[in-house]
Amino acid sequence: MSLFISDALAQQGAAPSDSLLGLLFPIGLVVILYFLMIRPQVKRQKEHKKMVEALTKGDEVTTMGGMVGRIVDLGDNFAKLEVAEKTEVKVRRQSIESVLPKGSLKEL
Repeated sequence: MSLFISDALAQQGAAPSDSLLGLLFPIGLVVILYFLMIRPQVKRQKEHKKMVEALTKGDEVTTMGGMVGRIVDLGDNFAKLEVAEKTEVKVRRQSIESVLPKGSLKEL
């Protein structure tokens, strides 16, 4: 029977430096995750919020859905875009992705 069962040998307790080294890897992963993913996303969100707050009538914008138009009316939560002559679309201010340079839309 002793062929199949090996004798259990007592192990020595782990040294305190080993436990600190074991924590170093997860802490390093969290730091790398913060600098590569979380921090850039927060920065992008702040820039987008600042851009949305600075919108004015007459700005030429693109929406996240791909529509391009000129702002003709602004509310607290919504903006009206003129996408063609006498064609206005109401969109959420947060769905405006970017402001185009003046004169980008010549056909409106």
